[in-house]
Amino acid sequence: MSLKTLRAPLPLLLAGLLATGAVQAAVSEQEAQALGTTLTPVGATQAGNAEGTIPSWEGGMSADYTGDRYQNPYADEKPRFVITAANVDQYADNLSPGQVALLKRYPDTYRIPVYPTHRTAAYPQKVYDAARANATTSELVDSGNGISSYQEAVPFPMPSSGLEVVWNHITRYRGGSVERTLVQVPVHRNGDYTPVQFLERVSWPDYLKGGRDAEKDDNILSYFTQQVLAPARLTGNVLLIHETLNQVKQARLAWQYNAGQRRVRRAPQIAYDAPGTASEGLRTADNLDMYNGAPDRYEWNLVGKKELFIPYNSFALNSRDLSYGDILQPGHLNPDHLRYELHRVWVVEATLKEGERHIYHKRRFYVDEDTWQIAVADHYDARGELWRVGEAHEFQYRDAKVPWLAAEVLHDLQAGRYLVGSLTNEEEGFTFGQPFDRGQFTAAAIRRSGRR
Repeated sequence: MSLKTLRAPLPLLLAGLLATGAVQAAVSEQEAQALGTTLTPVGATQAGNAEGTIPSWEGGMSADYTGDRYQNPYADEKPRFVITAANVDQYADNLSPGQVALLKRYPDTYRIPVYPTHRTAAYPQKVYDAARANATTSELVDSGNGISSYQEAVPFPMPSSGLEVVWNHITRYRGGSVERTLVQVPVHRNGDYTPVQFLERVSWPDYLKGGRDAEKDDNILSYFTQQVLAPARLTGNVLLIHETLNQVKQARLAWQYNAGQRRVRRAPQIAYDAPGTASEGLRTADNLDMYNGAPDRYEWNLVGKKELFIPYNSFALNSRDLSYGDILQPGHLNPDHLRYELHRVWVVEATLKEGERHIYHKRRFYVDEDTWQIAVADHYDARGELWRVGEAHEFQYRDAKVPWLAAEVLHDLQAGRYLVGSLTNEEEGFTFGQPFDRGQFTAAAIRRSGRR
């Protein structure tokens, strides 16, 4: 099966190629009328593909769902086919170079089971309303490092540049506020691992008790704390971040509480390619959530759109019946619990600017059109060689109308190790709509919460 790459309309591509890094204009009112008609409310192509292998978007999963969020509605489905190292060339047009490399790196154990496609992404109406308003008002400013006239979620539902697509990922709706327990697991080459358990809280300013404060929340995208609950040697360490929208205008504000020293320190180094927390060197700070932070070190190119086999509807992987031992294997996740589907993605390439520093000299992101979630990310080193491959195993929280993750995985092809984040199979998981106080996101608060 070989499907051709779908290119974005020529005017959009030209705008992306010629204006990368420049201020981008909002679309006209007439253009924005496509949202909710030929495009979904957040900007995806509403129609299916000609072959019928991608269906049309019909509103996503039921808006009035009240059942078990983890119940798998597709448990009885069987794969359409399975991609292995033996037949990968037949399907390479619909895989990223990193996905192909993974199959060839682990030819005896890794496979990609491809299931029927279901476009399950759904959001609250307020997100659709915000995206519609943003289409005609939001603009990139300061060479693309910030956004003006922006309401929450999807500032650019009709993007014309790579930067606009990446900003859609960074700002996408994740429930407004959430408390979650999860684990991050560095898996060694021989399969050994020690889970690191976190308690995380995140809130966007509008969802704090009392709502947004025009002065205090100026240029703030979100507030975030991460407390280590296990293993014992890390217990009590806490990270606090005030994520700024324009990080060139005002750098990310970060603090760390070290339980051993019982001290809070400013942590300006937690950005770009600084080592990720408790990751054993397997990810950078900006690898979290597939990509986060300031975009100023890269040139961003909108390559176009194509059809790709990406992790999707990962109900099986998120099952409460699975232990981490069931999921984690040497080299990669257990393919028995994985699900891939054919979806359209935006393809964005980031190339390190001359004179800038980062361990990744080139990155290629494949962004799901229905959620603006980066689904696959290929990372290249200074020699131009493929180094790390990331995949986001998407999951629709039907009760909260939030598309997010069952797991995010970053494979180091050269070392034969990998890192898994956002696993919650043995945890309490995600609680959306938590009404946090602003005072919970202060240096004093993390000092109190981090005491062993």
